[in-house]
Amino acid sequence: MNFSASYIDAVKDQTNRTLWSLNNVIDSIPDAYWDKLYCDMPLWKHVYHTLHSLDMWYINPLSYEEPEFHKPGLNDLDAETKGYLSRELLKDYYDKVKVKITAYLQTINDEKLLEYPEKCPYTRFHLILAQHRHLDMHIGMIMGYIIAGENLWPRILGLQSEFPEGEYSLYF
Repeated sequence: MNFSASYIDAVKDQTNRTLWSLNNVIDSIPDAYWDKLYCDMPLWKHVYHTLHSLDMWYINPLSYEEPEFHKPGLNDLDAETKGYLSRELLKDYYDKVKVKITAYLQTINDEKLLEYPEKCPYTRFHLILAQHRHLDMHIGMIMGYIIAGENLWPRILGLQSEFPEGEYSLYF
């Protein structure tokens, strides 16, 4: 089977696979790890940093509104912040970001990928590619914490993997 030869179809496919993998990795985090410190920050903050960057940078960072629960520095892994974000809150945020990105991708074609969003110095393709790099880094870091602590490998989707339906194991 040959995949579509358009750039946007490849972007959509890889974005869907990466978003599925991110969601599964979040689901794979043991409850005992949620507030555990990694690089001096709780794991939930690593999750929020990943989601916040995706939300802000995938479409246009210069036309972005913070989520209502955001506080200054909350997304910064180099800044201590007070508070706590629950798994339920971040799962809800993930769902909103996924819907936003999926809807956005329906408005883009190959030509629009090379256009600049309003007032933005990067093309749409540059922003999307940068977020895939960022997502892969943080998904890998979070997976590493889980693998090192639990000896379990969270399931992610490769290029030819089928999207699981129904019940499935969170881990390979």
